[in-house]
Amino acid sequence: MLDKETRQLINKARTLGSSGLSIFLEDSELLRLCAVAALDLNQPQLFNKIATIEEVTNGYYGMGLEWFQKPVSDSVSFEEIFYSLQQTIEDFATYFKVLCELHKRRLKFKEILENQPIPELEQIVPRCLLEYGLRESDSLASWLVWRKWLYDIDNRSAQETGYLFEPILTAAIGGVSFAASKSPVKRSNNPNKGRQVDCIDGKLAYEFKMRMTIAASGQGRFQEELDFARDCAASGYTPILLVLDSTPSSKLADLIAQYSRHGGRAYIGDYAWNHLEKKAGTVMGNFIKKYVRQPLEEIAYSQKSLEPIYLVARENNIVVTIGDRNFSLSQNTLGNE
Repeated sequence: MLDKETRQLINKARTLGSSGLSIFLEDSELLRLCAVAALDLNQPQLFNKIATIEEVTNGYYGMGLEWFQKPVSDSVSFEEIFYSLQQTIEDFATYFKVLCELHKRRLKFKEILENQPIPELEQIVPRCLLEYGLRESDSLASWLVWRKWLYDIDNRSAQETGYLFEPILTAAIGGVSFAASKSPVKRSNNPNKGRQVDCIDGKLAYEFKMRMTIAASGQGRFQEELDFARDCAASGYTPILLVLDSTPSSKLADLIAQYSRHGGRAYIGDYAWNHLEKKAGTVMGNFIKKYVRQPLEEIAYSQKSLEPIYLVARENNIVVTIGDRNFSLSQNTLGNE
């Protein structure tokens, strides 16, 4: 029923990683993701074999990750459901692929939280010299450990978010990403070497950025950023800079000027979002708005003040209290130390 190309898309959509914290989505999970996609795209009659309207009415973000792991009746065929949706909904396969990408990254981050070890004090104790005597020793020891644990988690979160954004934006535009080894964009100072490109759509070569970070402004790395526009133009491509955050900076202004100098364009902030949604079309534009833009804007506008936070390590979990609300993080590492 499904052709070879579609099977390849599904196999890639259901897997993430091959070792360590790897993810594999079973048919039942894929079926539940199909149900969510059908609801998103106004085809509720196509998911009644998988879930009730009451189950999915709050949308993907309104359901816990555990819901997707509940079994679905053996009489429901994933291939038949997928084929039906693909025949009925334009761009369904792309929508399904990026929804799976989002789901896999969320599952992986859940595993990261559960497996991120509390650091050994011996690894970080030299840092106490910067604060020794300024606070009680037992408080300082706990302070060193907690902040390192939070830093490690945030570092992994930033990494996983970066891996998530590129395939979503590339799929929305309808382009293809290229590793340096296979890239049609070559380095001007060494034409034998290619340049990694986030997305190529026809003769447009995109560079995606969530924001212009301080880390990218180091002299060596920033020169790489500047050279991208030149290398694209020399290779016959129009460089396009797309930055989702509109926060101005001198480095961003320099980068925009460099793209313009080499015949390129820059879309920043709302202009970037609007460009994405226009390129994406109705179906994928809906995904960008629903799953990316709206959550980012909601959280950005939600912080009225910095609420107090408390962390308590128990035998098999860590309880996090923020303001008057709390949640628990299961920990597979606490009992093994």
